[in-house]
Amino acid sequence: MFRAVVFAYSEVGFRCLRALLDAGVDVPLVFTHPDSPAERPWFGSVARLAAERGVEVMTANPSGEEWILRIEALAPQYVLSFYYRSLLEERLLAAARWGALNMHGSLLPKYRGRAPINWAILSGESETGATLHYMVRKPDAGPIIDQEKVPIGIDDTALSVSLAVADAAVRLLTRWLPRLAAGPPPARPMDLSQGSYFGGRTPEDGRIDWAWPASRLHNLIRAVAPPFPGAFTELGGRRLLFAGSRWLDERVRHAQSAPCLYVEDGRLLLDCRGGQRLSIPGVSLDGEPLGAEELGRRHGAAPLRLDPAPLTRRIAE
Repeated sequence: MFRAVVFAYSEVGFRCLRALLDAGVDVPLVFTHPDSPAERPWFGSVARLAAERGVEVMTANPSGEEWILRIEALAPQYVLSFYYRSLLEERLLAAARWGALNMHGSLLPKYRGRAPINWAILSGESETGATLHYMVRKPDAGPIIDQEKVPIGIDDTALSVSLAVADAAVRLLTRWLPRLAAGPPPARPMDLSQGSYFGGRTPEDGRIDWAWPASRLHNLIRAVAPPFPGAFTELGGRRLLFAGSRWLDERVRHAQSAPCLYVEDGRLLLDCRGGQRLSIPGVSLDGEPLGAEELGRRHGAAPLRLDPAPLTRRIAE
């Protein structure tokens, strides 16, 4: 087959490394990131997979001189990056005889940079995908080898789309393995004017602005829904976090009280400004889950206005 030094993390990294090893690719060294206690482990462990397969795995910063010399000495045909979170130095990229390739979770040049799936959902996109491309000094900017599209449904979350993109990434990689074994694959230049670069997201970016219409709230909630940090509002020093959102295309019931939460026919509903409402699978208050039944028991049938003092006082009782 061929030899590759691999940089990988998250579900795309886990699945793509597994596909390489299953296909008989010679992977002498894998770089990954330490598992973080701040992240919920929804994805497979690259470090554990590499160790189980007898592959040397490192979590050190690969930019040091000793690591560049080590990789050069391994003489890989490819350096492969699958959702690795650090930008690789040009000298490290040049250590690959046939090229340095990256698998990115968007249809480049759209959503270059960090958290591409979250940003795509937040922007209301109806599709995203996986892109295999050459790495250059500028992030997510090298020539494109191939892409595979992934639809984004109206109620899809960042988790469901991330898993679908991981599936697409493996199909894309597997499809190209025979061609990669034959030498550097052909690629087309990336037109950066047709896309844009996005930075990473933090938990604070999940803060809700209740002036937003239902469509924007819906996109935010599902873009950061657990296991990501979640969309939230601060209420009298306590945090109300939304577990998810489903699009109803229905008019609000309590226009004068919007935005508000209430229970109707066993459902937890959110009336939004602009006249539309959303179905909410559940919320949590300072980490305590509150479904429709529990919220109704605590608050009753009246709409629960989303202004800090009343909400915090009444559902905490």
